[in-house]
Amino acid sequence: MAVLAEMYNLITPNKRIMFDRIAADRTKHLTVVLENVYQDHNASAILRSCDCFGIQDLYVIEKNFRYEVKRDIALGAGRWVDLHQYNEGNSPDVECIKDLKKKGYRIVATSPHSQYRTIHDLELEKPIALIFGTERRGISVELLESADEHVKIPMYGFTESLNVSVAAAITLEVIRERLERTHINWRLSESEQTALKLKWSRSILRGGEELEEKIRERIFQKE
Repeated sequence: MAVLAEMYNLITPNKRIMFDRIAADRTKHLTVVLENVYQDHNASAILRSCDCFGIQDLYVIEKNFRYEVKRDIALGAGRWVDLHQYNEGNSPDVECIKDLKKKGYRIVATSPHSQYRTIHDLELEKPIALIFGTERRGISVELLESADEHVKIPMYGFTESLNVSVAAAITLEVIRERLERTHINWRLSESEQTALKLKWSRSILRGGEELEEKIRERIFQKE
């Protein structure tokens, strides 16, 4: 906290108020996984939606397509959301799912063809990793099979699927609103919030990492 207090002295009061407010509403209880979303504007729009709905982590599987952020669409969201990219080896999808399961996530695949739960009755007690697939083919068979559960957005028209960025935004809004009405401890812990606010402070200060290192050294010497 002492390091954060000194970093806060270097940024504007408005930014401090904003960081405190937004960090208090951030979550890792719900996270998003993108598999081979090849249209840059959709991938960037999903990153922006993650920020808007307080989702701190975005996992991107780049098995066939590289993830690129379009700044005019993401509107700076990449500075505030933690991006985890999987693009090495023959099975980045397997590695991503393995890491998420180690962290305690239930893997939930989004599919318009799901015969089971909708986003309105998905169980929320355990941390959830929502997978969204490519614009045309959806989620790969491999990931569908490795998912713990499938979920869908209820639809009532002739068209059977939504644009992936629209589907992600709707899903995040519904689940976030549902979390708000529960007693689940879905927000970040105090220590996680402190670490996040330090990261954000570093990102807006010129030479932020060096400044933080000097502050830590000074505090350590005093102790």
